Amino acid sequence: DYLRGKLCSLYENDCIFDKFECVWNGSDSVIMTGSYNNFFRMFDRNTKRDVTLEASRENSKPRAILKPRKVCVGGKRRKDEISVDSLDFSKKILHTTWHPHENIIAVAATNNLYIFQDKVN
Repeated sequence: DYLRGKLCSLYENDCIFDKFECVWNGSDSVIMTGSYNNFFRMFDRNTKRDVTLEASRENSKPRAILKPRKVCVGGKRRKDEISVDSLDFSKKILHTTWHPHENIIAVAATNNLYIFQDKVN
């Protein structure tokens, strides 16, 4: 939704032709796709909730916990939100995959491969 206002910019930069893969988890309850700014999104079809996460070197430390990211479309933004105008459209996650049996994902961001695992209690 936050990209609707950026369609002209995306078209002018040929980003409108980017193809983001969508993949299901092993139980077909969650779908994941990439986005711009090294963000990737997960949508849970049972709870109807979604979350935006970021693949970055800061999050690649062992045992690092990914924090949900929020993109602000306009007006005032809170401290934890990112303005849609500051998104980097050259950083994109086009390829994602999910382990067929475990909560482990792989996310390809430009020339980096990130592997994340659901936290172990």
